[in-house]
Amino acid sequence: MLHFEQQTWAKGFSRLAGVDEAGRGPLAGPVVAAAIFIEPDFLRAEAHGLLAGLTDSKQLSDSRRRHFMEVFRSSPTCTFAVARVDPPEIDRINILQATHQAMRNALLDLKPPPDHALVDGRAPSALPCAFTAIIHGDARSLLIAAASIVAKVARDDIMLELDREYPQYGFARHKGYGTKAHLAALRRHGPCPWHRRSFRPVRQWRGIPRQLTMRVPPAAPE
Repeated sequence: MLHFEQQTWAKGFSRLAGVDEAGRGPLAGPVVAAAIFIEPDFLRAEAHGLLAGLTDSKQLSDSRRRHFMEVFRSSPTCTFAVARVDPPEIDRINILQATHQAMRNALLDLKPPPDHALVDGRAPSALPCAFTAIIHGDARSLLIAAASIVAKVARDDIMLELDREYPQYGFARHKGYGTKAHLAALRRHGPCPWHRRSFRPVRQWRGIPRQLTMRVPPAAPE
């Protein structure tokens, strides 16, 4: 899990960030990206200690994700930034471009700025620093796995907030993904302002939702 980090450090890059996203596939809610820097000495020392078991956030329970999130928040060796793109912009520019925009913004918000980034998935459009794109990187790189945890926890917290505002959709359970329960709620209630109208299961509902105001939930605290 440190192979790509070791390669990049060997090239002279000292401030290396991991970047990943959460929420490309759901029918509702924002897409969220995170960029995280962890000091190399801490990564090496704790790869089999505090960070043991750190991997793709989708492979971990919510309690394990939140355990690692607390490690990142409490350690002075870690800094991270979170950025999101909301449904109206997703519908305007498409989900791929929205994901890349969130990644760019997360990297821009990371202070001090990184000199290289390890990014999950295929190569995105231009980022504000040099980068290496790694397919399935969240299961192959500790830094990308860490970013996947931060993005997932941040997005889940947003969806929990949206569930309090729109309890009829069950966002707390499915986080906006197209489950049977979510699709059944869409049939009963139509879309709310946080649904992605460009996504096929939502697109068929053309009616105007009762609640037209999109109240933006607060960003997850760093």
